[in-house]
Amino acid sequence: MSLAQASCDRASAQARPGGAAAHPTLLLVTTILASSLAFIDGSVVNVGLPAIGRSLHAGSSELPWVVNAYLLPLSALLLFGGAAGDRYGRRRLLILGTLLFALASAACAAAPSLPLLLAGRIVQGVGAAILMPNSLAILGDAFSGEARGRAIGTWAAVAAVAGAIGPVLGGWLIDVVGWQAIFLINLPVAAGAILLAWRFVTPTRNPNPQPLDKAGALLATLGLGALTWGLTIGAGPTGWTLTAIALTGAGAALSLVFLVVEHRKGDAAMMPLTLFASRDFVGLTLLTLLVYGALGALLVLVPYELIRAAGYSATAAGATLLPFPLLMAVTSPMMGALAGRIGSRIPLGVGSLIVAAGFALATRIGPGGGYWTTTLPAILVISLGMAGVAAPLTTAVLGSVDARHTGSASGLNSAVARTGGLVATALLSSVLAASGPLLTARFRMALLAGAIAALAGAASTLLLTRKRPANA
Repeated sequence: MSLAQASCDRASAQARPGGAAAHPTLLLVTTILASSLAFIDGSVVNVGLPAIGRSLHAGSSELPWVVNAYLLPLSALLLFGGAAGDRYGRRRLLILGTLLFALASAACAAAPSLPLLLAGRIVQGVGAAILMPNSLAILGDAFSGEARGRAIGTWAAVAAVAGAIGPVLGGWLIDVVGWQAIFLINLPVAAGAILLAWRFVTPTRNPNPQPLDKAGALLATLGLGALTWGLTIGAGPTGWTLTAIALTGAGAALSLVFLVVEHRKGDAAMMPLTLFASRDFVGLTLLTLLVYGALGALLVLVPYELIRAAGYSATAAGATLLPFPLLMAVTSPMMGALAGRIGSRIPLGVGSLIVAAGFALATRIGPGGGYWTTTLPAILVISLGMAGVAAPLTTAVLGSVDARHTGSASGLNSAVARTGGLVATALLSSVLAASGPLLTARFRMALLAGAIAALAGAASTLLLTRKRPANA
């Protein structure tokens, strides 16, 4: 998980009323440790795909599931996990989610076959969907005013560091120990988060909780699961077989049923459809889906191409992405300040256009291309573009709906960012199936598709969102 995705989550904390923490520093450490599980895992596994594929004999239609088995429950259950924390207590759900993540990580490390690894990844995703929103809710509740701003800034800075270190550390562990080690590093982090949460996070419980939208959560999971499965098969070597078409159709039908159920539930829904009455929110949601989908594909494809086609080690491939979170950490605050002065619409549109240009530059990556002349320029341009998207997007989402729905809007925006990555990864089977010159050719076609997606994201922003005064 990148810093750009972390900025979507940051809005959830900013949207909540704040209080005073008895042990503010230790509480902040608790939320950082818990959230870093998702940050580290989301970036490290991408670097490990070639090694996992070789070790467990995963085919091209199976390898995307190493990523998507995690993203699917995370995307579908993120809002449900936050609502469950409101109902049953955020500390309790934070500990439960972190414990689930730790147990699943141990199972992934011990998995002797791909199906067992995927089962562990699914449970990891469920754990992340529980711990992420509750970690941020605890952070938002515990601080107020200027202290909350400092706490969220610290949390975001650590997210950047985790995003930077994760691929390099993971690549080194894969080269020296084996891919199993990238899951084992989660265990001490999870243990520390659980112990600190038990000791320093005050138990809370909503006296008037909303009933949980269990039907919505089930339909969202089944719909996304069938759609992802169908797209993965359809994009693979076998093409659009009857099974792929049937699964994709079933996913679309279940998604429509989900929308009907959510409409009937009104404001009690996991995804209140009243949010989409705002044209601004519709435009921002499309931008998030398209740009973060392209970014999710990039973070899978670049290490895979460099390892399989250009002969990089896992450590070196992970290090190529190092400038991305570091540059974003430096430039995102400046872009956020600029959006505060001139409004979010122009930074979002221009940022998306710069991302598209970076994807076009990235088509030069491949065998024979030097890192300094091909990979680094593309990563730097994409980083600058995403800085123009990430920070202003937080402000724009919170300002696109009324105060009653800011929590739902920010949570949904975070879920949409993951869903974009989920769908994009499902479409990568044909790329991951290739080798040699064909791999590079398909890699470049996928990056051109990412550039088109970023252009469409810019269009959705500039056409659907309205001009707003600064700080509106």
